[in-house]
Amino acid sequence: MGKVAITTENAPKPVAAFAQASRKGNILQVAGQVAFDPATGAIVGDTVAEQTRQTIKNVEAVLEAAGSSFDDVVMVRVYLTDTSHFAELNETYNTLFKEPYAARTTVYVGLPVGLLVEIDVLAVLD
Repeated sequence: MGKVAITTENAPKPVAAFAQASRKGNILQVAGQVAFDPATGAIVGDTVAEQTRQTIKNVEAVLEAAGSSFDDVVMVRVYLTDTSHFAELNETYNTLFKEPYAARTTVYVGLPVGLLVEIDVLAVLD
């Protein structure tokens, strides 16, 4: 069974040589998404809450392009630029996800100027 790249115009285009998502069999890995508006390429929002909502929209668009949804997501990885944003991230995140929850890891990283959060997900499709 071969690997298939997933692409959609409803999420930002990758800035390097990688797919928005890659599927092999029933495993779907969505590449890290950030708060870019897919139509303009501009960053959406100045706060972690605003950027998290846009980032989740972008992840959702890639999942949908693969015939999937957050119901299939088993792992979420969140990358934050500042430890002080953790509480705001959690507050927003908790409004966007429903039970049964996926596992989640949060790490702190450097991102390009203006970006506060990046999120990638792993889904297992039926």
